[in-house]
Amino acid sequence: MILSSTAKDFLNNEAKILFHDIYITDALIKKQQERYLSAIKAFEQNFDERHISIYNAPGRSEICGNHTDHQHGTVLAASINLDTLAITAPREDGVIEILSEGYPKLQLTTDNLSMIEEEKGTTASLVKGILNRLQELGYHIGGFAAYITSDVPAGAGLSSSAAFEVVIGTIISGLYNHMEIDSVTIAQVSQYAENVYFGKPCGLMDQMACSYGGLIHIDFENPENPLVTRARSNFNHLPYSLCIVNTRGSHADLTDDYAQIPKDMKAIANYFNADFLRQVNPTNFFAEIPKLRKACDDRAILRAFHFFDEQQRVEMANKALEKTDFNYFLNYVRQSGLSSFQYLQNVYSPNDPTHQSISIALATSEHILKNHGVCRVHGGGFAGTIQAFVEDDFVSTYQEEMDRIFGDGSCYVLKIRPSGGIQVI
Repeated sequence: MILSSTAKDFLNNEAKILFHDIYITDALIKKQQERYLSAIKAFEQNFDERHISIYNAPGRSEICGNHTDHQHGTVLAASINLDTLAITAPREDGVIEILSEGYPKLQLTTDNLSMIEEEKGTTASLVKGILNRLQELGYHIGGFAAYITSDVPAGAGLSSSAAFEVVIGTIISGLYNHMEIDSVTIAQVSQYAENVYFGKPCGLMDQMACSYGGLIHIDFENPENPLVTRARSNFNHLPYSLCIVNTRGSHADLTDDYAQIPKDMKAIANYFNADFLRQVNPTNFFAEIPKLRKACDDRAILRAFHFFDEQQRVEMANKALEKTDFNYFLNYVRQSGLSSFQYLQNVYSPNDPTHQSISIALATSEHILKNHGVCRVHGGGFAGTIQAFVEDDFVSTYQEEMDRIFGDGSCYVLKIRPSGGIQVI
């Protein structure tokens, strides 16, 4: 904990190396200095405490492995240089006050962390779920005041919710546990809060990528102890840029569409007396298709096809990155996108086929990029974002066209940051 005035002096005079390490590019240093200073000022205006700590957690980009984590599959994912920033101070009375930029102040207490059905879908449910689960695991918890601001766009498929969850877990780790709660535990606790308290049946990939940081390969065969390894490739040195296009499509009323994907996949697994597709032999699945068509929906079968093929693509894409064979890597990214469209079928909602912002973004990207890159649906799908790997020399052209179609600021040119949830100061 340091005085806020001391933090301001540091940010103004000594933070350049720190910000370069976090945000990768020097072009963002001045912007981040101004952002941090503005956040400290907002904290001072809304809370009495003057000794502060600063934490942040990044958004994430799924690189390959669309909708595989909830079936105990494998993924390639990366943290990005957009993040959720929290200016915090502990409170001794057990009260938690959180003011997130653009939202009303949230207040709750550590002596009342039970799940309330009516709170599902709220920020309060996430915070309570994280603290309750950490306490159950034997960690110390306590009250705090926090001003939180984020440049991870909400509803854009970059896991703004997971970044928020991870930053809350990181705050508790820093304020009350000497930063000793490991990143895997914070990810698991965040998923628990979202599944149980918030009521969204998400997998673990989003939280893991935000918490762990860097470009990582994750094997969820045992979700209680996922195997996380850093990809042996300096992605930021490759001759392509990672672009995410926010298509401005609404995520409203899409929970059922998201939930149906694991439901369909589990229906296939259950046919083979398994709980998850990872436990099913792909050869047995293919042999049983005639019987499966009588027992399950055709869409469930197609989604299982996607899972089994996507498992292989993740491994091949990871090997291509290790060998710095970017052409092969791009080929697997392209195949992943085609499979998501054709078999997983998460590019637009079947309940609203007249609105297809993701489909438009993919079609126009292919028209624009030609041999200059590849594109695919990104994240959960149905609405939100697409991902494109674009030749560096073609990025400005691609960004200009995407912004023309979807609005200024729609196309984000991102870097992969090496750190997950961290204490900055």
